[in-house]
Amino acid sequence: MKKFSSPRIPSKPHLKWSSYSVPEFRKINAFGKYCLRLCITFSTLLFMSSCSQPQHASSLSSILQSGVLKVGSVYGRTTYYNGSTSPEGFEYELAQGFADYLGVRLEVYPYYSYRELLPQLENKQVDLIAANVTMTEQRKERYRFGPAYQSVNFELVYRKGRNRPRDIQQLEGDLTIVANDFYREPLSVFTQSDELPFWQETDEKDIEELLEMVSEDELDYTISDSNILAVARRRYPNLGIGFSVTDTLQIGWLLNKDTDDSLRAALIEYFGSLQANGQLSALEDKYFGHVKSFDYVDTRAFMRAVDKTLPTYKELFEAYAGDNDWRLLAAMSYQESHWDPKAKSPTGVRGLMMLTLATAKDMKVKSRLDPEQSISGGARYLSSLLRRIPARIQSPDRIWMALAAYNVGLGHLEDARKITERQGYNPDLWVDVKKHLPLLRQKKFYKSTRYGYARGDEAVNYVDNIRRYYDTLVWLEDQTQLPEIAPELPPEINSPPSSQKTESGSDAQSQTDSDSSTSSN
Repeated sequence: MKKFSSPRIPSKPHLKWSSYSVPEFRKINAFGKYCLRLCITFSTLLFMSSCSQPQHASSLSSILQSGVLKVGSVYGRTTYYNGSTSPEGFEYELAQGFADYLGVRLEVYPYYSYRELLPQLENKQVDLIAANVTMTEQRKERYRFGPAYQSVNFELVYRKGRNRPRDIQQLEGDLTIVANDFYREPLSVFTQSDELPFWQETDEKDIEELLEMVSEDELDYTISDSNILAVARRRYPNLGIGFSVTDTLQIGWLLNKDTDDSLRAALIEYFGSLQANGQLSALEDKYFGHVKSFDYVDTRAFMRAVDKTLPTYKELFEAYAGDNDWRLLAAMSYQESHWDPKAKSPTGVRGLMMLTLATAKDMKVKSRLDPEQSISGGARYLSSLLRRIPARIQSPDRIWMALAAYNVGLGHLEDARKITERQGYNPDLWVDVKKHLPLLRQKKFYKSTRYGYARGDEAVNYVDNIRRYYDTLVWLEDQTQLPEIAPELPPEINSPPSSQKTESGSDAQSQTDSDSSTSSN
C-alpha cells in the first residue's frame, strides 16, 4: 500500500510550551513553503520595480521576515484552551498548521471576550483572528475575511421539559445572550431600529456558562452557534433546540480591513490544500464529527451510570489502562456492556469488555465474567491492536482505527482501508476510512476483500459512541480537579500583546480469523 505524503495537522504539539514546531509537518511542506517564499519575493520585487516610490512590505512578507504569526482568539473548547499539557482547540490547531505552512512560529493571544479581542486586530497588534467568526454583511463592511472553512447556524436553546418555542413570539421567559455583536446581530433582525431589545446581555459569562444555566433551569433561553451546542449537549443532554435564529452562516478568519491581498492569498492556498488532502475534514471529525448526532436517552443513561456504576470499577480501569487513558478504556467498556460484568451477547461474547473466547484465551483470561480479568484482558488486547496499526498512522486516527478493529476485527479494518485507497481516499485518515467501512456490507465490495462481509457501519457507530463517552468522562473529571496550568490574564485593550502571548509552535465477524473482533454492541 502506498504511503500518502499529504501534510498533517498534529493532534497535539509534540513539544512543550517553549516551542510548537512540528518537524514532520515542516519537512513534508518544505517544498511548498519554498515555492510560496519564491512567489512572495518575486511578486514584491515586481511590484517595487514598477513604482518609483519606496513601498511598504506586504503583510505576508512582514510575517515571514519576523518569523512570527500573531493570532488572536478567545477561550473556548472549539477555539482555544489550555489542555492538560499544551494548548488545544479546533481554531488553535488550524492556526498552528498555518504557521507551520509558512515556516514561522505561532504566538496566540487568547482573550475572554470578543469585545477585548477586536481592538487588537483594528490596532494591528495581531495579524488575524481565528475564533469561530461568522461572516455577516455588517462584518464584511468593517473587516476582511479569509476563505470560508465551516458553516453554522445560531440556535435558540431551551431546557427540555419546558414548552418548546418555535419562533420569537413564543418565548415565555428571559432570553440572555453573551454581550457582543457575534450573538447580538442574529437577533437584531427581529427588532426595529428604534425598539428596545427584548433580550438581556451579560459580559460576565461565556456561552458555555449560559448553556449550563439553561440546563440547570437557572435561565430560560440563550443563543448558541450549532458547533458549540453540539459539544455542550454531550454534557448537558437536556438542552433542546427551539428553532434556528439564522440561516446557515459561513465561518472564516478575520483580517484587518487595511490588510493587503498577500496574507489572504496565502490563507486561500493553505485552506485549499487542507481541503484537497483531507486534513480539514480530519480535524473537523476530531472535534465535531462524533457529536453531530445526539441521543438524549442514551446520554442521560450514561450520565446516571457514571454516578452510580463507574465508581465500582474506576480503580480497575486506572490500574490496567497501561499507556492508554483509563477514561478511554472505561468508555469502551460502557459501549460494550454498559458496565455490566455479566453482560452477554447473542453471539457469545461476555463480560465488562465483551471478550470472545478466542480473545480471552489469547489474553490468558480464565473467567470473562470476572471484572478484573475482563478489564485487564480488554486493555491488553487494545494495546496489541494499537501496536499492529501501521506506524505511519498518527494519533488520534490510530486510536479510532484500533477501536474499530476491536469491534470488527483487524482483518476487516484492513479490508476497509484498501477499499478506501481504491476509492481515491487516504487509508491513513479515520475520517476517510469511516466513510468506507459500511461498504463491507455490500457484495460488490466485500467479494473482492480478503475477509469478506462485515457489519462495518456498526463499527463506525461503535467508535463514535466511545468518543462521545470519552469526551464526557474527560469533561466530568475536569470539573472536579484544579487545572494544572492557570489560565492567562488577557492583555490590556490597545496594549501591545508582546508580554501576554502563548507561543506555539463487538461480536466476531469471523471466529476463524485470528484478528477477529471482540464484540459488537
